[in-house]
Amino acid sequence: MSLFWFVVGQLNPVERMSTSKKVITRAEWEKKLNDVKIRKEDMNKLVMNFLVTEGYVEAAEKFRMESGTEHIDLATITDRMAVKMAVQCGNVEDAIEKVNDLNPEILDTNPQLFFHLQQQRLIELIRNGKVEEALEFAQEELAPRGEENPNFLEELERTIALLAFEDVSNCPVGELLGISQRLKTASEVNAAILTSQSHEKDPKLPSLLKMLIWAQNQLDEKAIYPHINDLSTAMLEDPAT
Repeated sequence: MSLFWFVVGQLNPVERMSTSKKVITRAEWEKKLNDVKIRKEDMNKLVMNFLVTEGYVEAAEKFRMESGTEHIDLATITDRMAVKMAVQCGNVEDAIEKVNDLNPEILDTNPQLFFHLQQQRLIELIRNGKVEEALEFAQEELAPRGEENPNFLEELERTIALLAFEDVSNCPVGELLGISQRLKTASEVNAAILTSQSHEKDPKLPSLLKMLIWAQNQLDEKAIYPHINDLSTAMLEDPAT
């Protein structure tokens, strides 16, 4: 990420006062980039942070062996990914059991997460056509929580609204039955488990890439210089003229 730190370094007050854009050639740009020194150990930690947070167990272990980064507890990643996969597959009860096996305090201290998991259980019952069971579950498990929290009640009402439509494709809340809803709930559970294990809930690498794009956009107002337009290749490209 040496380009990011270099680009940020170019955003100085002198450039802001300039009425014309400064032109930086590729040779000048690459030389300045090479002058920015970042330790390999820090880069390795950044990559490992991404692999661990996103749950790439095999890749994390292989990278650890090749890079010599600090030891990681692969079992915790595997268990966390099992919970995430259970939610993504609609096996919410199994996911809740797995979370409680990992750490019962996760759900005990996070009522919003527990409600969303229970809401996902309700959605799965509706998806499977278990109308009576869904109504009973909503009344016994979710309604009391809705009475305590107006936000929960609103989400419960939106979910129950699914039962009013025979064709959910035309239902205004039909997105609740989509894969994106499962992914949203799975992501919330994943973040809660990471927090309970004293890990950051979001990987650092995507945030740095977003900051790189922001820094380039800011510098565009002050200079003409080679860009990285494709983050997957990180190739410098001369600006269009």
